[in-house]
Amino acid sequence: MWRSFWRSRDRFSLDELRYLTEQLAKVQIVNEVNKDFVIEALRSIAELITYGDQHDSSFFEFFMEKQVMGEFVRVLKISRTVTVSLQLLQTISIMIQNLKGEHAIYYMFSNEHMNYLITYSFDFNNEELLSYYISFLRAISGKLNKNTISLLVKTQNDEVVSFPLYVEAIRYAFHEENMIRTAVRALTLNVYHVGDDGVNRYVTSAIHADYFSNLVTFFHKQCVTLNGLVSGAAKNPGHDSTSTILAAVDEIEDNLYYFSDVISAGIPDVGRLITDNILQILIFPLLLPSLRIEAVDELQIGAMTSLYLICCILHIVKIKDLANTIAAALFFPVEAFKQNSESKLNGYMPGPGFVHESQPPGDENLNKVDTGHVTVDVANLSSSSHIHAAVIAQNGCIGSHLCLREALLSCLSSGDDALVLGCLGLLSTLLQTKELEESMLDALGILPQRKQHKKLLLQALVGEGLGEEQLFSSESRSIRDGIGSELDGYLQKLKEQYGVLYYSPEVETSPRVHRFQVLDALVNLFCRSNISAETLWDGGWLLRQLLPYSEAEFNSHHLNLLRGSYKNCSSALQQEIRGLWPDLLITVLCDEWKKCKKAIEASSPQKEPKCILLPSQKSYYNDVIPSESSFAAGERMCELVKVFVLLHQLQIFSLGRALPDQPPIFPPANFPEISRAKTAGLDASGPKLGTELRLADAVPCRIAFERGKERHFFFLAISVGASGWLVLAEELPLKQHFGVVRVAAPLAGSNPKIDDKYTRWLHLRIRPSTLPFLDPVKSGAYGKVKAKALVDGRWTLAFRDEESCKSALSMILEETTRQSEEVERRLKPLFDLEKSVESSKPSVSRPQASSSGETPLNSC
Repeated sequence: MWRSFWRSRDRFSLDELRYLTEQLAKVQIVNEVNKDFVIEALRSIAELITYGDQHDSSFFEFFMEKQVMGEFVRVLKISRTVTVSLQLLQTISIMIQNLKGEHAIYYMFSNEHMNYLITYSFDFNNEELLSYYISFLRAISGKLNKNTISLLVKTQNDEVVSFPLYVEAIRYAFHEENMIRTAVRALTLNVYHVGDDGVNRYVTSAIHADYFSNLVTFFHKQCVTLNGLVSGAAKNPGHDSTSTILAAVDEIEDNLYYFSDVISAGIPDVGRLITDNILQILIFPLLLPSLRIEAVDELQIGAMTSLYLICCILHIVKIKDLANTIAAALFFPVEAFKQNSESKLNGYMPGPGFVHESQPPGDENLNKVDTGHVTVDVANLSSSSHIHAAVIAQNGCIGSHLCLREALLSCLSSGDDALVLGCLGLLSTLLQTKELEESMLDALGILPQRKQHKKLLLQALVGEGLGEEQLFSSESRSIRDGIGSELDGYLQKLKEQYGVLYYSPEVETSPRVHRFQVLDALVNLFCRSNISAETLWDGGWLLRQLLPYSEAEFNSHHLNLLRGSYKNCSSALQQEIRGLWPDLLITVLCDEWKKCKKAIEASSPQKEPKCILLPSQKSYYNDVIPSESSFAAGERMCELVKVFVLLHQLQIFSLGRALPDQPPIFPPANFPEISRAKTAGLDASGPKLGTELRLADAVPCRIAFERGKERHFFFLAISVGASGWLVLAEELPLKQHFGVVRVAAPLAGSNPKIDDKYTRWLHLRIRPSTLPFLDPVKSGAYGKVKAKALVDGRWTLAFRDEESCKSALSMILEETTRQSEEVERRLKPLFDLEKSVESSKPSVSRPQASSSGETPLNSC
């Protein structure tokens, strides 16, 4: 029989298909002896049926006439080897995927053969077999529509009572293998998007609705795992920990996008099921309590992880009820949800378990976790428009004595950099969540001004006196405009449906007061010196979203705070002019000005929510870079410039001016006629290696770059505008008083010092010409270099006598002063705030400017 199988025949012919079918029918048992023949026959039949579907309909007619599907099932029954089961599943999967004719698909799904294969008891101890089985199920689901799905379900009284494809697939929805989970989810989405009413009722019935709660429970476990990675990275930051977190974040976001895709299928009640499960399994018992409580067991997660997850849920899962319920929950203190985090049943709470009437707010059980907290008092808003008192945990978590909304705002004034970034991320996400009612944003105090004016204008147009009065009255700030009916509805829902009874009286406060609280918190944030510039930029973005074009919301107290912070930052920046990096100061400032303007005027924040979780690169650099290194000084300078630029732009913005594209600075001065550079014969580009120059002011010296190899040079310090160099030139033997540049190093930061013991020696620090983290190409590898590579170079120049050494020192100090003075001259208009603000007004012709004697402002 096997010899005849291998005889030469036309591969793609009906005779070949007939022959293979006849030979397969003769097989009475499949064992190790004949399994290769059976496997090859199954593979060839699939190939022929696929070919015939595209070229000759008689192939599939023969397939139906001989009931080959039934033959496949028979072969499976008599098979004693796993390899045949593998080939059979692959054969049918290939046929289903490649058959184009609707008639062919109908036949494949009829006669209960497919349901038999779906429910067959395969030996899934073989992992490869399980993978083939799941691929088989997914292939079937890819051909589902309102007609074909009816062939795979059983009905009774017009109701679906059995759907093996769906039921068997979701058994593996939480398999440890990611590929299997992904395939099952693709299958379920194919089922949901068919849109069959009977199937929709079946998958949301009580017996199968557990799938949705199990999804959220599985997601709950992933969240706890993510928190463990984040906690570990905080203790041991590095590239490996970051990549591990990002991989976990991808899984988290994939899960949420799956939730979103399920909802988009439009099945009635699915949105409600997912909303209820996310709230009852994740938000109320885990995420909200974790905004205060440090991780003490596997149920608890850190505040940063919780903030990220809430942001992610709001951003990805587009359910109106879910978004508005989360927003309404921010008017409750942590205690309202804390009890839920102290109980669990198999890793999840089936019921709300919140604070009930039998447990009043003053219950000892609610207040006992209160040690180790520091109270930070800020003046009450009612008296001076400041935010309420805040309670911030020493471990960096959000305080518990305030409602969550107020606690988030208080963190902006008192939390550490990471926590501030997380709180800003949540506020920004809420502001961008389109599913949130505008009245909810208004109650939270983060309704953008343009939308607020639009709302009041509409109220005025329809004749609502309150809206008209608020829009046009100069006393509109003092009007109590109440909270929207939408917030009332969600607060009532939290009480009746989820049993949350304990909430802050702050919820009754006017939204206008809440708006002042947000503005107050942001202004206080900009006055903090221990927050990174990029985090402050995120705060600047939020402020611009709330107040895009008006100075009216800023009171004198805010303006004074901003001005005071700006002056302090200006003083610090002026000191940098005589620091280690004056030659890069203007370049960095112009670059950061553009970046900051772009960041705070963008349609969305510059950072994604996942940045909340990643270890601070700055702290990692601090561990790598020696504190005395010019690299560290350069990093501090860049950070200071970023803060200064933001505060300067906020000054312009707070006065209702448009932000200019370039900072207001003077252009470079003309190349001076009398200077060392001119005397040496150099142009504005400065010395380059191999350049010939005159040695008129140069001082001869000796230096050894290698032990025992001393070299003779002529030393020269040169400044050209904001740039400066230390030059070592080699005298030309045939051209007296002329030399060639052999070595050039930055003048700034050289910190010249005559040796205490050998007064003919001059010590110089040699810093790099640029900073690695300013170059995007180099910045990726910057954190990987060893600390030794980030140590500054040192020169020790030996001169002929003490007078020559002093002359070289004097030359360096003189050129350094000239360099700093040029930088100071160019930046002068930037520090003159009134002129700087004036320059941000819309441009108008000023004919008198040319005769004023002032140097015109220049773009970078």
